[in-house]
Amino acid sequence: MDQIIVTGNGPLNGAIPIAGAKNACLTLMPATLLSEEPLTLTNAPRLSDIRTMTALLQSLGAEVTAMNDGKVLALSSHGLDNHTADYDIVRKMRASILVLGPMLARDGHAVVSLPGGCAIGARPVDLHLKALEAMGAELDLREGYVHAKAPGGLKGGVVDFPIVSVGATENALMAATLAKGTTVLNNAAREPEIVDLAQCLRRMGAQIEGEGTSEITIQGVDRLNGATHPVVTDRIELGTYMLAPAICGGEVTCLGGRMDLVAAFAEKLDEAGVDVTETPEGLTVKRRGDRVRAVDVTTEPFPGFPTDLQAQMMALLCTADGVSVLEEKIFENRFMHAPELLRMGAKIEVHGGTAKVTGVERLKGAPVMATDLRASVSLILAGLAAEGETVVSRVYHLDRGYERVEEKLMACGAKIERVRET
Repeated sequence: MDQIIVTGNGPLNGAIPIAGAKNACLTLMPATLLSEEPLTLTNAPRLSDIRTMTALLQSLGAEVTAMNDGKVLALSSHGLDNHTADYDIVRKMRASILVLGPMLARDGHAVVSLPGGCAIGARPVDLHLKALEAMGAELDLREGYVHAKAPGGLKGGVVDFPIVSVGATENALMAATLAKGTTVLNNAAREPEIVDLAQCLRRMGAQIEGEGTSEITIQGVDRLNGATHPVVTDRIELGTYMLAPAICGGEVTCLGGRMDLVAAFAEKLDEAGVDVTETPEGLTVKRRGDRVRAVDVTTEPFPGFPTDLQAQMMALLCTADGVSVLEEKIFENRFMHAPELLRMGAKIEVHGGTAKVTGVERLKGAPVMATDLRASVSLILAGLAAEGETVVSRVYHLDRGYERVEEKLMACGAKIERVRET
């Protein structure tokens, strides 16, 4: 198993290219199931989760070819010969549930394993299922699988989401493109990944209005065609690397970054004493003083502060001047990185969904263990600002969502290396 060793080495300076969004690409890939014609995705990230989705689609009979060093994915579902998404693949990644809506919409039947538990909370799929039922799907849950049928095809309907759910919005949006009649998604998620999916589906011939708002209207069509679509910039990777010069000092330009993707996050950085400047190349980030100021953070659905940047922000606030309060409102059990930061000399008190962080002048390097994807990179950020050596174990979490982390940080002067655990 790999480890990453980070040694605090002062300010970072340079440029970091930001990859295509993992969460967007994992949604766009199942869209191939809606059409017999090819779908080509450019600006794809090179991650283990993408390989898992590739394996799932191939198990259904789809063809997936990675080109241009994995940055281009050529997908084709002209010869689907299996409509069962098996537990052995689905259990590895919750996004696997996103094959359910497209298969059901195209062929009228699908069998998909329930994804199972998750390290950062239950994240149930009931909202996905209720949305499909609103479009006339007949669902039967047995032996850990969703058996779905729509004998006469899906029909347009009104879906009222009781809470905002990105995944359920995506599944319903894809299914509705081939449903007969008009479907309205109320209280829909507004994330950039939803907008990106709608733009791709529109390129395939779908009729969609309202993406990016809480009400999306889809007029079903008889068939979708092929298309080529660029995956949107990964706003979570963008925010993560924006924090590197904030925590270490220096000046870093995140190539391809856009302010509209991280507006609420950038506002918090400004409040903490970090300048974010939009340029034709991307976003340039520079800390104004020797130390950031404490700020309070509450995670919210987009366009609020992203839950997927909470762990990384906590690493920054561990070195802030003052006391910060972070409130996690999206997922329960998402402060598992806090005990590891404590090992590095941080002062954190966790009470349910709230963490009180008292900043210290300097963190100390220590052996730490990643508990999930975003926690893993928060420990690397903390290590960049720590005195001495930090050894991060279980970095297979990291590889699910960040490509070539060491290479990108080393190019800006970080002292970081990946080693095989002995």
